[in-house]
Amino acid sequence: MNSPMFGSTGGQHPLAIWVDHNETYGPHIIERFISKLQYVTNVVDVGAGQGRDLELVRKFHPKTKTIAIEAGKIFAENLRSKVDEVHVLDIERNEFPIPPGSVDLIIANQVLEHTKEIFWIFDQVTKTLRMGGHFIFGVPNIASLHNRLLLLLGEHPTQYKMCSAHVRPFSKKDTLKFLESCFPQGYRLVDFGGTQFYPLPGPLARITANMFPTMAVSIFFMIQKQREYSGEFASYPARAQFETNFWDGKNNTNSSSRY
Repeated sequence: MNSPMFGSTGGQHPLAIWVDHNETYGPHIIERFISKLQYVTNVVDVGAGQGRDLELVRKFHPKTKTIAIEAGKIFAENLRSKVDEVHVLDIERNEFPIPPGSVDLIIANQVLEHTKEIFWIFDQVTKTLRMGGHFIFGVPNIASLHNRLLLLLGEHPTQYKMCSAHVRPFSKKDTLKFLESCFPQGYRLVDFGGTQFYPLPGPLARITANMFPTMAVSIFFMIQKQREYSGEFASYPARAQFETNFWDGKNNTNSSSRY
């Protein structure tokens, strides 16, 4: 029997047998965030997968309209019987087919690390949110304790190997700098949490991640839109004169230098 190709599966280390991988998706963190929202009339899950987080929203807000955005056609078909509305699209290139300023809550859990076009995605999220609406997103943490130790030993962080599906790293400080640089005073951090702590087993991992969230494997943000949006995220690469190309909805050459 042939062994899996390098990067095709995760959790191959012998210590991984102790790890509860469901912790990585932080359902208890998502629940905590959602429980703080007084009302949610509609919610969009970007990269909805099997609809797990939309079910959590309905637990607290049973009458909310659930909208799934999903690139995978198989996932999308399975979601049609679970949610009110499903859209199949490429979030790195397509506009969200939802009226601007109309959504109370947007979720993207373990999705953004798979993308290059982070400016376009935040453009679409921010454009779609109503004033005072919330964006909840969870991502792997490049500054987790186990990644810091690996780098000291000259090893690559586990979640961002070149042979993997993850292409963009996140940490708490850098993410908040990104938000403030692109959209000054546009978002307020409402809540933050961490989950999973390698290589600890589930209950101990949760306790440790709660104590040291910035060192946890996954980090979660709930941010609130504070002011009107005028395309600042999409235009940022051109304004900053990045030496690479980013999609801004019109072309793929919004940088000062091309290679």
